[in-house]
Amino acid sequence: MVMSKYFYRRSKLSERSNQEIILMYGSGNQPVIVLKEGTERSKDKEAQFNNIAAAKAVADAVRSTLGPKGMDKMLVNTIGDVVITNDGVTILKEIDVQHPAAKMVVEVAKTQDSECGDGTTTSVVLAGELLKQSEELINANVHPTVITNGYKMASTKAVEILNDIAVDVKSDKVLKQVAATALTGKSVGEEEEALADIVVKACKSVEENGVVDTKNIRIQKKIGGVIGDTYLVQGIVVDKEKVHSRMPTHVEKAKIALFSCPLEIKKTEFDAQIQITDPTAMSSFLAEEENELKAMVEKIKSVGANVVFSQKGVDELVQHYLAKNGILGYRRLKQSDLEAIAKATGATIVGNVQELTKNDLGTAGAVDEKLVGEDGMAFITGCKNPKAITIFVRGGTEHVLEEVERALNDAIRVVGVAMEDGKVVAGAGAPEIELELRLMDYAASVGGREQLAIEKFAKAMEIIPWTLSENAGIDPIDSIIKLKNAHEKKAAKAKYFGIDLDSGEAVDMLAKNVVEPLRVKVQAINSAEEVANMILRIDDVIASRRAPPAPAGGPQGGMPPM
Repeated sequence: MVMSKYFYRRSKLSERSNQEIILMYGSGNQPVIVLKEGTERSKDKEAQFNNIAAAKAVADAVRSTLGPKGMDKMLVNTIGDVVITNDGVTILKEIDVQHPAAKMVVEVAKTQDSECGDGTTTSVVLAGELLKQSEELINANVHPTVITNGYKMASTKAVEILNDIAVDVKSDKVLKQVAATALTGKSVGEEEEALADIVVKACKSVEENGVVDTKNIRIQKKIGGVIGDTYLVQGIVVDKEKVHSRMPTHVEKAKIALFSCPLEIKKTEFDAQIQITDPTAMSSFLAEEENELKAMVEKIKSVGANVVFSQKGVDELVQHYLAKNGILGYRRLKQSDLEAIAKATGATIVGNVQELTKNDLGTAGAVDEKLVGEDGMAFITGCKNPKAITIFVRGGTEHVLEEVERALNDAIRVVGVAMEDGKVVAGAGAPEIELELRLMDYAASVGGREQLAIEKFAKAMEIIPWTLSENAGIDPIDSIIKLKNAHEKKAAKAKYFGIDLDSGEAVDMLAKNVVEPLRVKVQAINSAEEVANMILRIDDVIASRRAPPAPAGGPQGGMPPM
């Protein structure tokens, strides 16, 4: 029997700049794999453990931010910009992750954020713990395929259990509890309840046919005041000042015209030169220009518009005539601003001034120019049944405003999800402990080697209440024991018991108003299982190095060497 062996052989053509490494098997010279010099390769357990270690490192990076007592991270980028946050997905987006397996875990957080808006840290921590639990099985020579099959079975069963223990959303009170839970620990001070109320009202306002399009809830922030000064505007706030000082600052019963075109003379497509030798011709040319601009204002006035918003520029002469006619005007709005005003007021965005009709106008109770700090802002309020609204956020510093904005975005998303699905689960580790106990029973019924993987999956669920306790300064071992004792009693409300992070006791979390949308938990478990299985199935990592730069002077002439 000929023993297999690996050896390296440099190419005979030493004059080539890129040397090759030829992987050979047996005693013959038949090449099997050809890799560039410098290529790094890891196989089997080495590759698996390297990938697991990278994924665990990502999970550890965000683990301390989990829960209401979680800590914040200060992130400084290459140009010195500072971000202070405990939002998992924000942290992972800001840090520069290099390892390919670690990047896969970051994608989990991004998926969780796009699907639910919250639970990003939970999903990453779960993924890291699933991989950690799998290490023991790999060391015991359990094949990765068996582990992945077991994990898949466990996640499917876990979703069934979650649906079983979920409760219906029966009132706005539950929605406020969902919002308050999402806001807890998010650097909003003592304003969770006030902000939760604002979030629920906002989501109820934009709901259409059971769907909450959270993009229609705009967050406009301005430095000044405190977080408690944040309020809901039943309309749109635009960070723009009026184009002319003589325009009114308050317009009652506003009739709003929206333009995607400039209110000025169109420039020619090509450079043109006009030679005028007669002074009267010059006067005639200027008069014609003025008449054209004046006609724009006359058209706007004739349809009854008293407020104008333009995506493009507004000519100085148009500004003058608008002010003269008592019409309030704004220019250079973003496309998103224009679309939001259209949704809030019922206006139609027009691309040509002369095509404007009465039916294109939107309506609002009032449009006000208000001085906020040192800047003027347009407040469009009193809209009838607006489908786009604004939360106007105040705070002492830019960093505070950014963190409040992230917190509000999370709360808006989870309330929207809860409204759409109509299902919530208890928080504070209650569903995870219930999952662990029920999955252990399920594993015993499955049998075979998959049982080992399902038991490890169940064990991994402990990481959430464990981390919550750890971050709150409570002994995690005591917490887990208390939770398990409470759940094992099989009482009517035993499945709702989570860890009270103030006392360290097991408490009914539904009674404590700590609830989360069902979709957040389901998505977190599914995402964590999928990325864990993907990483476990990798048994060979071949990493090529970037090719060296071409020599100066470009490619040499003549035929390449053979």
